[in-house]
Amino acid sequence: MIAGVVSISAAALFSFTLLSKMVERLVSLSVGIMLSTSLLHALPEAFDSDASPQKLFATLLAGLLTFFMLEKLALLRHSHHHEGDGDHHAHGHDAKEAGKSGWMILIGDGMHNFTDGILIAAAFLANPELGIVTALAIVAHEIPTEIGDFIVLLNAGFSRMRAYVFNLLCSLLAVAGGLLGYFTLDRASGLIPYVLVFASSGFIYIAVSDLMPQMQRRATVKESVPQVLLIGLGVIIVLFLTGR
Repeated sequence: MIAGVVSISAAALFSFTLLSKMVERLVSLSVGIMLSTSLLHALPEAFDSDASPQKLFATLLAGLLTFFMLEKLALLRHSHHHEGDGDHHAHGHDAKEAGKSGWMILIGDGMHNFTDGILIAAAFLANPELGIVTALAIVAHEIPTEIGDFIVLLNAGFSRMRAYVFNLLCSLLAVAGGLLGYFTLDRASGLIPYVLVFASSGFIYIAVSDLMPQMQRRATVKESVPQVLLIGLGVIIVLFLTGR
């Protein structure tokens, strides 16, 4: 619940006020947090279990391919047309498409947040420290993602308050996913390492295929130095929280 409320509220604040520069900085910080959470904490935790390494690597592969397919289905990233984008559509076409895309984003985000809840529950069941850093990684990723969603919802005709309320309701589906994960995985603890690996595959895929290419578009030294420093800060935050 905290992850959902914090990420949505922060995204709304940045979307309505401080937008551009802060988003760029949050993307870099997200990369450091997500990669270090996955590679330095969640995956080692999973591989320290009695689960077969071959099966865990198979889960990692399946997770990466799953997130690739989800992205193909536009559940994680959304492509939108805008009036005046150079494409020749009848007047009002883009506004109509934007309205449809607004509801599609809410459906996709609801499914994504429900899954996030399950992953947070699995992390807490494995190790409370891992649960905290997993929730932190999800918040760090969700803020820049939700900012993009806010922009699309506003473009689709939602008022600021309506966009905030609907996004908040979708984010709270993570609570339902967390409860389901907690009571299901608590009785099937052998599944926890596989859920941790699957969660890690999502963090790695999003960081490497989505966020880092955005950062690479800004190749000047002036832009690159803060990016590297913020990635390092994300790693330090995770190491500090996990005591490593």
